[in-house]
Amino acid sequence: MNTVPKGLLTKLEQKISTENAALVVIDVQNDFVANNGFFDGVGADVRSIQQHTIPSLLKLIEAARAAGVLVVFVQAIYDPQDLSEPMLERNVRTGRDKPRCITGSWGADFYAVRPLPNEPVIIKHRYSAMINTDLNELLKERGIKSLLLTGVSTDTCVESTGRDAYFMDFYVTVVSDCCGAVNEADHRGALARFDRDYGAVVTSQEVSEIWNDWSQKASRRRSA
Repeated sequence: MNTVPKGLLTKLEQKISTENAALVVIDVQNDFVANNGFFDGVGADVRSIQQHTIPSLLKLIEAARAAGVLVVFVQAIYDPQDLSEPMLERNVRTGRDKPRCITGSWGADFYAVRPLPNEPVIIKHRYSAMINTDLNELLKERGIKSLLLTGVSTDTCVESTGRDAYFMDFYVTVVSDCCGAVNEADHRGALARFDRDYGAVVTSQEVSEIWNDWSQKASRRRSA
């Protein structure tokens, strides 16, 4: 008979609790979301991200803050000295060697979202925010076990971060409507892979309802 090991986080309520969770906002930057950014310039359709992903994400960030859940922002920086030879080859091969996310540029700046002074910003130079960054150490120091993943793009940087975090023994959950890709098929394909192989896929409504319920109960206790 199979038994669930003690301490295993099997429920969404456990995975998104204040003591266990961090909301990770990945690469929500002008070059990947804004009109006239890099993605827009290479012909990608950023409208769905602007119109659907971003409004849901902004609401989820506010709900996380109200619940006292740590919000971590990830910012891609692709300065020339940060690019490996394989990355340069890929850019040349795909015809996408136009610079993007250069330090201090408009393209590298956040789109619509804005970290608060006490919220960490993790700089990354690869798709995955877990590779050669301070994120793993930050999470371990704060006792974080579970990551809620959001941002751009679902099939590249969000998925890569989630896979690597899973291999580093974090629980990983993707918030489907708070992630976006420039191709709906790629978005849905990434969600299906993630749900099958790595972690749960949920909606922002499912998460926010739990956080809001906790906030309301805490408010009632304070006023009692």
